[in-house]
Amino acid sequence: MIFCISNPNQIHIFFHIIFTQKILFYDNKILTFAQNSTNKDIVKENLKYNHTREVQRNQSPYTAAITGGGFLFSETNALLPLLLDENADCLIKDEVLNNNVLHINSENSRKRNVSEIKRRFEMMPRSFWHDYIDMNDDDKRIALLFVLLKTYKILFDFHANVTMQRWRSASQDISIDDLMMEFNSISAKDEFVDAWSDATKKKVASAYLSILRHVDMLDSDGRLKELRPSNADYYFGIGEPWFLDACLLEQYEIESLKQMQS
Repeated sequence: MIFCISNPNQIHIFFHIIFTQKILFYDNKILTFAQNSTNKDIVKENLKYNHTREVQRNQSPYTAAITGGGFLFSETNALLPLLLDENADCLIKDEVLNNNVLHINSENSRKRNVSEIKRRFEMMPRSFWHDYIDMNDDDKRIALLFVLLKTYKILFDFHANVTMQRWRSASQDISIDDLMMEFNSISAKDEFVDAWSDATKKKVASAYLSILRHVDMLDSDGRLKELRPSNADYYFGIGEPWFLDACLLEQYEIESLKQMQS
């Protein structure tokens, strides 16, 4: 059953009650377990560790959430009309339950994908998504890369500090080892990322390389390729010319496009 609450005050009160009840339930369960446990010190240490990790998570600009979805091109296109609808909240809840447009069998997978698509959707102004709908498929893929770089800082760091640097080098290739080296630099400055397991880091790195393949920026041999959006001038128009650098266009090409805009 889907509940739609139109009054903003009702929504606030509803979620405040639910959130408070969940916290109280969780705290009571933990305290009961701690009181009954013969390893109270271990329980206390685990609680302290979990609290520390949550603080680090809240202070860190990084997330490994990209591993839960990936590029999600067709899924984004399918969900976008629902997200742009004035009844978006109700339509999205219904989609998670009834699988009308995503056609993903597992409800848990639908939830994860919807969560990541919503994260990306909310990163951009609605006007961008209306423009996105009118793009051809090649330009949509490139535009989705643009959205991903703005949504996930870990991907932006990979792109700026590894991909773009490798493109300017003699080799012009990239591997998972290059990205793991960047992880070392990030981990040295961010405790939350430093605590990620090697398996998680490799999953994040692999997800990024998969995204580059989806937009045809990386071939099967690990060689980088430049992207040429047919609507390159669009990124000047929305004040995001840096993305043309991220597409690995040569500087003279970007300057030429810039002059055409003036």
